[in-house]
Amino acid sequence: MIEIAFGKLSLPKDGVVALPVGEDQDLTGEAAALDASLGGALTQAMTAAEFKGKAGQSLNLYGIGPFRRVLLAGAGKPETLRQAETLGGTIAAALAKEAEAVIIAGGYTSGQVAAIALGARLRAYRFNKYRTAEKPEDKPKLKKLKLLASLPKEAESEWKTAAAVAEGVEFTRGLVTEPANVLYPAEFAERLEGLKKLGLKIEVFDRKDLEKLGFGSLLAVAQGSAREPRMAVLQWLGASGQEDGKKEGRKPKDPLVFVGKGVTFDSGGISLKPAAGMEDMKWDMAGAGTVAGLMAALAGRKARIDAVGLVGLVENMPSGSATRPGDVVKSYSGKTIEILNTDAEGRLVLADVLYYAQQRFSPKYMVDLATLTGAIIVGLGHEYAGLFSNHDELAAKLAEAGEAVGEKLWRMPLAKPGEAYDKELDSAIADVKNIGGGRAAGSVTAAQFLQRFVNGVPWAHLDIAGMAWAAKDGELTPKGATAFGVRLLDLFARGFES
Repeated sequence: MIEIAFGKLSLPKDGVVALPVGEDQDLTGEAAALDASLGGALTQAMTAAEFKGKAGQSLNLYGIGPFRRVLLAGAGKPETLRQAETLGGTIAAALAKEAEAVIIAGGYTSGQVAAIALGARLRAYRFNKYRTAEKPEDKPKLKKLKLLASLPKEAESEWKTAAAVAEGVEFTRGLVTEPANVLYPAEFAERLEGLKKLGLKIEVFDRKDLEKLGFGSLLAVAQGSAREPRMAVLQWLGASGQEDGKKEGRKPKDPLVFVGKGVTFDSGGISLKPAAGMEDMKWDMAGAGTVAGLMAALAGRKARIDAVGLVGLVENMPSGSATRPGDVVKSYSGKTIEILNTDAEGRLVLADVLYYAQQRFSPKYMVDLATLTGAIIVGLGHEYAGLFSNHDELAAKLAEAGEAVGEKLWRMPLAKPGEAYDKELDSAIADVKNIGGGRAAGSVTAAQFLQRFVNGVPWAHLDIAGMAWAAKDGELTPKGATAFGVRLLDLFARGFES
């Protein structure tokens, strides 16, 4: 994690300096003054290198004047906070091997300066817990960035809110990156308990609690594993603006409710997955990880809203006690489920948690996140998460927030009960079966299954299977866990704050 600081706009005397340059723009202000102090060297270098200031473009000048390094960073045409974040990411990536640097952020609003800082913080994230033999020259060194701005106090104030979101993203990335031998249901729940310090109210339900509630669908997934299941409920009661979101005696009023699939490892159960790529199934809990990071972000920035996060935590393993294909279980809703494929397990976890969430909390809106199907990757690749919803206004709000933060959603079809797609889930011996009739439209039939456990509440399902983990570095995301959805849902929630 890098330390972010702010200072009054001025020209640094030495060290490492990052200088944003707008697309096809001449150097102005402090940038022009710096160029003049260096005898026009910056302008000459830009011309020689055909540097146009396009977003993502960078140009390094080493040992120039009193400076060890000057980085010219393409700012593009920064008309939005998203573009300012991208600029920050570009700078952090380029300066990864520097210990500290100064960014001259003249000409930017306080909000844009904070956005530059946020982009840098998100891009600089690295999970180092298990690296013990890395060569010093291979390690990122960036520890501190100081942004020089016209209104540094205002920028720092804006940063306090952005920093809480960054911490939520980092919390999620850490959870999703952990191996399954370290992060199993009980350990996940234990880490959530640590969020109490932010003012969240945390409840953890163990196996006995879940059996008493009648969570037969969730427990069917967990019964093959030696690891005990958990469900955790996180409440933030910030609508009245109190510092402590746990305010005793008050219940959430018209809350936003977020539900996450938390399969800490998914072997497929008796319907065993192929060995190739099975190691990736440590992040089949990314939906729950996102809900955890989101709730941390809302509490960290003292969001003036009531919100509830619920996560179902299980490990799906094959054993003599595991659920068999063909078994029938009774869900918390009372509906019976014929389990034809034990690798379609995430929906079984969500079925109980979704029904419980709406029964207990009467949500204004309910959103679930899950790495639910490989089929969504076939359809959308790694550019969009799938969005399924029974409510057009909710779907539009989510898509708008996703576009603004660069976490894009693509709306997929969702049929009404009894119509095409939905009919494929009719069972010959139970109320519903957990898979459709074949491979076709697998992500759609999975969403249709979830809808069977939603009783008219405005609801959206985000299938994030293609977006939870990045195979390569992105603008704001290093290779690995992305925390997709934390920033999207935080921005979505801001639209309801009092």
